[in-house]
Amino acid sequence: MPESRDQMMEIAMTLIIHGGDARSSAMEAIHAAKKDKFNLAEEKIRDADAAIKKAHKVQTDLLTQEASGESFEINLLLVHAQDHLMNAMTYRDLAEEMIDLYKRL
Repeated sequence: MPESRDQMMEIAMTLIIHGGDARSSAMEAIHAAKKDKFNLAEEKIRDADAAIKKAHKVQTDLLTQEASGESFEINLLLVHAQDHLMNAMTYRDLAEEMIDLYKRL
């Protein structure tokens, strides 16, 4: 469990960084599909998935620790980090749908 404010900030920043990487990769996937570069689009979706997986592990560790009775202070940065990650996950899913649509055109 995070023992200090600095550790919690590091966790939050890790979520933000990986979430940002995932969103960027998803955006690149859409741009590639728009140019009929579907192999690149699929590669970028895999990159987004890898970034989300890294962030999800951090998130799951926090949830597991909290579920086992360990508590920690929730701060605005952590809320922002969670929001950032969830937006990235949504963007990734929408990117996959957009790639499928571009393939059909």
